[in-house]
Amino acid sequence: MSSDAQQAFLEANWRPRHNQWAIALTVTLATFMEVLDTSIANVALPHIAGGLSAGTDESTWVLTSYLVSNAVILPISAWLTDRFGRKRFYMTCVLLFTISSFLCGLAPSLGMLIFFRVLQGAGGGGLAPSEQAILADTFEPKKRGMAFAVYGMAVVLAPAIGPTLGGYITDHFNWRWIFYINVPVGILSLFLTNRMVEDPPYLVRAKERARKTPIDYMGLGLVGIGLGALQVVLDKGQEDDWFGSSFIVRFAILAAICLIGFIIWEWREKHPILNLKLFRNANFAVANVLMFTLGIALFGTTVLIPQFLQLLVHYSATQAGLALSFGGIAVLLMMPIVGRLIGSVDPRFLAAFGFSISGIALLHMTNLYLGIDFRTAASFRVYQALGLAFLFVPINTLSYVGIPREENNQVSAMVNLSRNIGGSVGISFVTTMLARRAQFHQSRLVAHTTGADYGYVARLALMAKRLVGAGFSSFHANQGATGKFYLTLYAQAQTLAYIDTVWVLGVASLLMVPIVFLAKRGKPGEVHMGH
Repeated sequence: MSSDAQQAFLEANWRPRHNQWAIALTVTLATFMEVLDTSIANVALPHIAGGLSAGTDESTWVLTSYLVSNAVILPISAWLTDRFGRKRFYMTCVLLFTISSFLCGLAPSLGMLIFFRVLQGAGGGGLAPSEQAILADTFEPKKRGMAFAVYGMAVVLAPAIGPTLGGYITDHFNWRWIFYINVPVGILSLFLTNRMVEDPPYLVRAKERARKTPIDYMGLGLVGIGLGALQVVLDKGQEDDWFGSSFIVRFAILAAICLIGFIIWEWREKHPILNLKLFRNANFAVANVLMFTLGIALFGTTVLIPQFLQLLVHYSATQAGLALSFGGIAVLLMMPIVGRLIGSVDPRFLAAFGFSISGIALLHMTNLYLGIDFRTAASFRVYQALGLAFLFVPINTLSYVGIPREENNQVSAMVNLSRNIGGSVGISFVTTMLARRAQFHQSRLVAHTTGADYGYVARLALMAKRLVGAGFSSFHANQGATGKFYLTLYAQAQTLAYIDTVWVLGVASLLMVPIVFLAKRGKPGEVHMGH
């Protein structure tokens, strides 16, 4: 056997020295910490604004700054991994995330907090792609499904319990502790990673090659500025009235020019930051579309459900978060089952089943009403979560089929980027749709609140009569009845807007079912790529 053949044989049969499941739990630890941080700060924003003497609008940059830097690092993580080694890059990201979390807790002003959140997002952006690539290399094909299931539990569970944990910490301690809790987890992750994780031989060779290749500065600049600008547009669009704002228009033009330029440049570049030619692979292209839609549905409803419960049903932040948490428990129970099924069932059927259940559950959620009880609200999320559990692992499975092992880091970077951008689009869509549809329904309902509408006049008179009976003067009773009627009308318009939004998300999920079958069938258990 020649030396090259021997090298290829050793690389193909390489296995880590430490227990595979210990490695899986080690990388999942940091995943959970990072994904949790994307949602845990949401419920604490009013407290952060008050604690740092800032307006509520200004405090939203605490979320935006994190997402922008996260989006910029994600696509270049594969390139950074090849250049510096996966273990070194991964540990650097964990260290940066941990230190910046501590500094976020210490931040004396909003400006400093936003700066530290940018650093935190940069560290967090490199974690997920590295972790998925580590799992793909650590496990043999038959066991990769269960490994991705364990990892998927963290990705889906963390956003579900984030609002609950954030609400509890904020209500009972201080908002700074939502950042401090990352520190011990980060230290433990660093210790375990240093002991257990190692780079496979092919990555060592890739690092040597990468150091000899020129740096694609143009690609780095275009993708960084383009995705950063896109994230700002998605996050601030509804707040600034979209294209009615010159600020949003400028950022949208900047994002479009940079991202289109990036695609053209990278397609022709000999040593690209992102290997966009992987999209020639049908499975990889379909997997990215599916993951993008999964991000929309997952993050969109994670914002929508607690918002409805807090604003219209008057739940506390902790109660609203708890309603989501039962969905997280459902995912926790279902993921191991999906991990076992992936070894014997075509992943396309599992993904189609997942989108079907998720879509039907969302359409069932259109039965929202103002008097909804906690059990019903929690069950809506549980039904949706049962579908979500069948999506993460099969989609990741499809993304690796037919892809060379050397492209692992590229695959994980782009699939995670699709999920994150999908999440940003989902949140942006939900906030915009709610505002626009609420205006529409309110105008429709107001049309019936005239003196010519007998039903309206009769109800108004009844309300006024009750207020007079309670001791109000006739004048104040009529004013109070009109105000109370308007509040009822407003709440009904908002509820109808939530129903419309959920309906669109449900239909979008169902439309993914036929798209799943555009991918080619991978062999059962082939959770990975062709070699």
